[in-house]
Amino acid sequence: MKIVFVITSSGDAYYCGNCFRDNLMAQAMKRAGHQVVIMPIYLPLRQKEFQADTPLFFPATSYYVGQKFFKDKLMPAWLNKLLGAQPLLDIAMSMAGTTTSDGMEDMTLSMITGEGMTFGNMVQEMIDWIVNKEQPDAVYISSSMLVGIAKALKEKAPSLKILCLAQDEEVWIDGLRKEDAALAWQGISENLKYTDAVITTSRYYKEKVIALLNRSPHGNNTPPVHVVYPGVDIEKYSIDTHPEDPTIGFFYRMNQSDGLEVLAEAFVLLKTWNTIPRLKLRIGGGYTSQDKAFLSKIRKLLAPYKSDVTIEETYNWEHHAAFYKQISVIAVPLQFEESVGLYLLEAFAAGVPAVEPYIGSFNEIVDTAGLIYEPNDAETLAKTLENLFLTNGLWEQCSHSAKKLAAERYNIDVAASKLETIINDLT
Repeated sequence: MKIVFVITSSGDAYYCGNCFRDNLMAQAMKRAGHQVVIMPIYLPLRQKEFQADTPLFFPATSYYVGQKFFKDKLMPAWLNKLLGAQPLLDIAMSMAGTTTSDGMEDMTLSMITGEGMTFGNMVQEMIDWIVNKEQPDAVYISSSMLVGIAKALKEKAPSLKILCLAQDEEVWIDGLRKEDAALAWQGISENLKYTDAVITTSRYYKEKVIALLNRSPHGNNTPPVHVVYPGVDIEKYSIDTHPEDPTIGFFYRMNQSDGLEVLAEAFVLLKTWNTIPRLKLRIGGGYTSQDKAFLSKIRKLLAPYKSDVTIEETYNWEHHAAFYKQISVIAVPLQFEESVGLYLLEAFAAGVPAVEPYIGSFNEIVDTAGLIYEPNDAETLAKTLENLFLTNGLWEQCSHSAKKLAAERYNIDVAASKLETIINDLT
């Protein structure tokens, strides 16, 4: 079958698990023998492993300006061309990764509701390409915050099968003004009816999506919700040996909401207690200009033990998998609820256990491949890490479970097979 994957990009300055999740799924479907078309929106895809198959649609620069200043009128063609040019997209990529949706209300709502002249013009270009040029059997939309595209596409091509992924939308939407957040959730609950299936990445988030759909005025006219756990390329992360010195790893964007400060404080406590000889800390995943002040604070906190700390200054996809070969445990004490973190699945493929707080999907995703703790504070995290390293045989047991889960549940080929079944059942 032929599938168009509509995929967002956040630039390449830091590790974006969602971006990798979507691209890995597209690549796995391609290996399974399907025709796959990767269609980027907002920003270009830069990693050489993840190449776009179509032009960029909804370029972030021109879409932002159009929504901000030309909401109900046509943007001049010369300005649209200028804003969508590569130099300005490069600037946008260097600034990508904002953690706040402040000022993005118009863009967010138009992509969800499918309303507005700027959205209408841009989505028509996309639909013309999909329907007339690609003529796919199905379209996979990578976020329910893009569900306005599904609405416009379904009205143009009613028989086309549309799948939409729902995951962690509240991280962005709940940062909007209260009234705009309410409109966003209402728009998602109403416009998901234009999709034929909703995909979630955990049972935890499936329950949230079902609750959201139950708020829709359309009653039983809602799509089925399926869980497809994300997967990784097991062979890419598989290793036979682990570091000689016990090493805690953090691999995500280096900012406060992802819990780096909590982990840094826990590491300082562990070094003070001195119960785990030769303990090290390794931090990777990249950061943006917005995170520099925070990272400076983290450096000062860790300064007394800087000889035992490695902070990878830049994020590099080519060195991505190597990170997990240099750590003994992964700990990312998020400050928000997450549907699933790809960094955990990558660590499990390397036989690296996890220590995570009892929030969001962590209990479900980690399962027997690590330890869960609460409350989510530095002292409890430190004590749990101490337990993992000092309890006889516990690390080995969790490591074995991690490899097993990676092979059986978090394997990208397993995920692709499940997605294939869901699409086939729609036709």
